[in-house]
Parts: sequence; structure tokens; C-alpha cells
Amino acid sequence: MTRLSVNINKIATLRNARGGNIPDLIKAAIDCERFGAQGITVHPRPDERHIRRQDVFDLKPIVTTEFNIEGYPSRSFIDLVHTVRPHQVTLVPDPPDAITSNAGWDTIINESFLKDVIAGFREHGIRVSVFIETDAKMIENAAKVGADRVELYTESYAKYFSENREKAIKPFIEAAKVANSVGIGLNAGHDLNLDNLKYFAQNIPGLLEVSIGHALISDALYLGLENSIGLYRNQLR
Repeated sequence: MTRLSVNINKIATLRNARGGNIPDLIKAAIDCERFGAQGITVHPRPDERHIRRQDVFDLKPIVTTEFNIEGYPSRSFIDLVHTVRPHQVTLVPDPPDAITSNAGWDTIINESFLKDVIAGFREHGIRVSVFIETDAKMIENAAKVGADRVELYTESYAKYFSENREKAIKPFIEAAKVANSVGIGLNAGHDLNLDNLKYFAQNIPGLLEVSIGHALISDALYLGLENSIGLYRNQLR
């Protein structure tokens, strides 16, 4: 079954909007795992507008499932990940001022850079995933530069799902086949929600993990965190 990693950035955003420690990010992570999350994802940014550097250190000893840190591999990010040593690091090509991830890596243009960064993480025993679009050449080169997995950027699938789900998912099915053929693991994330997740998971061969934050935390405002995690887990069964 595909694993669910809950991105808790939005909980940190709410905390930071008021100051103090409400909601408590650490308690939220513990609760997410208690309610069935099979991983915790964070995406620290240089301006610390949601996840702070200290949050990453505070979360490391309490996450008992899988700890996934996303981010652009700047020198400070690389040093943070080397120190914390999460189970997985997901590399995204975001500029510092990006609101959210909005593109995948060009693994050909950035081949040398990614190869060096990935080698450093793997020396520390950290699994490496590369945020990527559905271009077969980019996926093949992700394997070439040493990535253990790719995370498919699913914004286009979510955007066109209601119009034509078969057409929306077709490039992702083809991308999954390429990933499977070159022996690289497959994750996915971005705008997956309770409407489109089940169809995606049922049709993508070899899907190991999805990372979901914005939609799940938004649903929790209406449905409660425990119920929301349960509903998302059900979509993956």
C-alpha cells in the first residue's frame, strides 16, 4: 500500500501568524503519527515563514515513522540535513521566494550539481528523492545522478482531473513506467486531495509514497485531524 506522509508546514504557518507555540507543532506531529500518518514531511525555507530550522531539530527525536525534509539544496540546507540525518531528503528546485513548489528539476542541465549533492546525502545514509515532472529523460537522468526515488509533481494532474481524469493521469502513468524500468522508486505530491487521490493511487504502478499537506490540513479544519488522516489513508488502500 502507498504510504502517507503528512506535510505539517501549514501548522507551522498558523503558529507563526500569531507567535508563541499555538498550535504546538511537535504535538501535531506526534498526533499525526498516532492517527495513522506513516511519515512526517517538512519544508524549511530560508525566511522560516513556516517551518523553522529549530523545528527540524526538535522533530528529529520524536518522529517515529519516516522523517522527510524537503528543500532546495543550498549550502545551509545541505548542512542542516547532514546534521539531522532524516530518513529521506526530497530535493526541490525552488527559489527562496517561491510560495510553494512549482516545477520539477531539469536533471540534465543540473546533472553535475545534483550528482555531488546526492552523493553527499547518501554517504550519510539518507535516502534521496528528486522532485520532478513527467519527462522520461528527466526521470532517467535522476537515476543516473544517483537518486533513490523521484517525487512526481502532480499539480497538472490535480488541475485537470475534474475535466478529464484519464487524460490528466496519462503522462503520470507513463512516467511511472519509466521510473520502474530504470529501477528508481516513486513518490508523488502537490495538490493531491480527497477528490483525486484514490484514482491516482489506483492507476500509478509502483507508487510508494504521497506527501500531502495543504489539502489535508485544510480538511482537518472541518473534519478533524484524526478523521482527515483516516480518510486519506482509506484513499490509498
